[in-house]
Amino acid sequence: MQSSKALMTSLSATAAACCLTACATISVTSQVNAPLVHTVQCHTFAWAGAFHGGALSATLANPINEARLRSDIQAHLQAAGVQPATAGADCLVGYGIGMHGVPEGWVGWGWGWGPWWGGPYVYPEAIVGVDLYDAHSGQPLWHAFAREDAWDLKGDKAAQGIDSAIAAIFSKYPG
Repeated sequence: MQSSKALMTSLSATAAACCLTACATISVTSQVNAPLVHTVQCHTFAWAGAFHGGALSATLANPINEARLRSDIQAHLQAAGVQPATAGADCLVGYGIGMHGVPEGWVGWGWGWGPWWGGPYVYPEAIVGVDLYDAHSGQPLWHAFAREDAWDLKGDKAAQGIDSAIAAIFSKYPG
């Protein structure tokens, strides 16, 4: 009985460490408009825009992922004390999500079933960005984006990837 409890405790600790490690591997870049960010009080926010209806929306925007993204951003802003506003918001929030191929290294050349030469390996990378603007002047206050390997980000894993990216981004939130 003691050993099964110890095993369960060990597995739980390992799982927690793995989750923390996965979160830590998301690369986040953040910039703050230092002269302005401390003069603007963001108590309320409104969305600066949406993916809906643009020329590229049919090919690039996924409305399910957009809803996930907006929900996660709103939850993190509310946790920071910034509430949604229907009119007269202090700040505007912009966001984006996309994917591109990142070349990495060369496969090489050799013999086997014949001579072969491989080119660079290209893996898909997801980029999630969040921008915060002063609603009155339109000036940017904060920009942050996260990069995440997107090889397996589909369905529930896409939701987990968005959650992880937004959590990583908001670890850099200046408010």
